[in-house]
Amino acid sequence: MYQDVSLFVDGGWTKASGGRTSPVLNPATGEQIGTFAHADKADLERAAQAAQKGYLAWRKVSAFERYKVMRKAGELLRSRVEDIAKIMTLDQGKPVGESKIEILNAADVIDWFAEEGRRAYGWIIPPRFEGYYQLAIKEPVGPVAAFTPWNFPINQAVRKISAALAAGCSIVLKGAEDTPGSIAELIRAYADAGVPAGVVNLVYGDPAEVSEYLIPHPIIRKVTFTGSTAVGKHLAALAGQHMKRTTMELGGHAPGIVFEDADIDAAVKVLAGSKFRNAGQVCIAPTRLLVQDKVYEQFVDKFTAAAKAIKVGDGLQPDTRMGPLVHSRRVDALEGFVADAKKHGAKVRTGGNRIGNKGFFFEPTVVTDVPQEARIMNEEPFGPLAMIAPFSSFDGVVSEANRLPYGLAAYAFTKSAKTATAIGAAIESGMVAINSATLALPEVPFGGVKDSGYGTEGGREAIEAYLNTKFITQVGV
Repeated sequence: MYQDVSLFVDGGWTKASGGRTSPVLNPATGEQIGTFAHADKADLERAAQAAQKGYLAWRKVSAFERYKVMRKAGELLRSRVEDIAKIMTLDQGKPVGESKIEILNAADVIDWFAEEGRRAYGWIIPPRFEGYYQLAIKEPVGPVAAFTPWNFPINQAVRKISAALAAGCSIVLKGAEDTPGSIAELIRAYADAGVPAGVVNLVYGDPAEVSEYLIPHPIIRKVTFTGSTAVGKHLAALAGQHMKRTTMELGGHAPGIVFEDADIDAAVKVLAGSKFRNAGQVCIAPTRLLVQDKVYEQFVDKFTAAAKAIKVGDGLQPDTRMGPLVHSRRVDALEGFVADAKKHGAKVRTGGNRIGNKGFFFEPTVVTDVPQEARIMNEEPFGPLAMIAPFSSFDGVVSEANRLPYGLAAYAFTKSAKTATAIGAAIESGMVAINSATLALPEVPFGGVKDSGYGTEGGREAIEAYLNTKFITQVGV
């Protein structure tokens, strides 16, 4: 059922102008299941020109009419969820149940932004002088260049596309080359819903070549990126040279703090579920689990048991709870993290190894007694690898939680309202979940601070990044 994936430019599916294609691998088997069209500079120029044409038309469409088209795209996603979920599992690897949740959530994101586009209000400013009118109005910023990752191929792209379309912008999306099929189905839903030609464009190719061509392009007025901090800093610097507005959703290394008065069973359930979801390939996954001394051993035993109980396998199998990593390079990275931790004296409580020699599977892994100088205490593992360390005092755990330059997400568990309030205020993070892991809903802010980026891709503020505020002053005639 996996089809070769084309580019989508100016309202039509098309091969790359140079005829180049690249393989798509099934991470559960390591085998090729299809190809995607690999864009060259001529394709990128065509996409940029199409976006300019699409923008000039789409900005004139009323917010109410844009809303109707977008809502139809959301309904198309819902009606196609079964087929798209299988495609996503084939090229990304996650269990098909997780794929369905991602697609249905994406439809909710489209609905949210469709509604927000109808409420992009301006305002009237009282004048100082009689006969003057002072207006602040909202206008779309213009064509957008968007860059999205492979871990949530639809949910990362849908936020950018929907915010852009709701604001009246057009977009050129560089989808992730590891997961082209599921992204193409998202674009197909927008196109089939009636989004005009040129408003949404999809390309794949060499990431450096695409970014270095599109970001400086005079047509592009806004850049949005989700990915690693290192790449995000490079793209932000490139955009800054050309005064392009940017939104950056970058890496994380989220602390999960468990105080001694917490419901340990509930904390284990939430943290293990969040840590090993999507094989740990989640930017907001709790990674450094910091547990108060009194309940440390109890938590370690229960969390380790939870990790051991996870059924790992092909995401298309109904009993699978964790699928493979997306590529062999992720397996190599995880093996390197574990080896380094062991070299520094850490204890592997469970896991730590690749599973089999077919596909890109890795065991759910729990490591304790990891010293601060180990790589895994400082670098985002982006895989099914959790570290657990004890702490004794509130000030000490806050210091460790805030030690790294990351500030995307954080988690805390306590039955004390006083402690919950204090830890929520003390953590340097764009998002903090207390006694839960409820983040990334369409209606709430989603973004980080420090090296985890800036801007939000959720909630009422998200659409603002795609709008300019224009002030108009007029003397009555």
